[in-house]
Amino acid sequence: MPVVYVARSAALTKWASDVGQGKHIYKLGIAEDEAAVKAAVAAGWGGESDWKLVHSKQIDDLDEDSALARLGRREKVIDPTYYPRLKGAAGVYRITLTNVQNSLLVAKAMTADEPLTEVKVKPKDIADYMIRNAIA
Repeated sequence: MPVVYVARSAALTKWASDVGQGKHIYKLGIAEDEAAVKAAVAAGWGGESDWKLVHSKQIDDLDEDSALARLGRREKVIDPTYYPRLKGAAGVYRITLTNVQNSLLVAKAMTADEPLTEVKVKPKDIADYMIRNAIA
């Protein structure tokens, strides 16, 4: 069963911040199973080997191109042809925290038992947001 995953690299985030892309850079991908996810994250992308798996979820049937296109409707993809450092690393996104916060606030408003307070976004929240938008 395919697995959609979100990974993050601290070194690539620092580089992206230096080139003006911001500090919320994540990689979304789809692999055949959990072992393939671990192998891909260990191999890394963009010349960095410090990638960490943030979150993964098993899905029924979805190819990587359509998942990337769906997420690309909401978030800005970093073009690997424009940045030579990302050569061959499709699925690297610049995430806007406002979109994630709005999504969490709407989800919180839908539940009647939680008061509406300011939301502090964590990397796992960003990964959930990415996966939800990629498979929906």
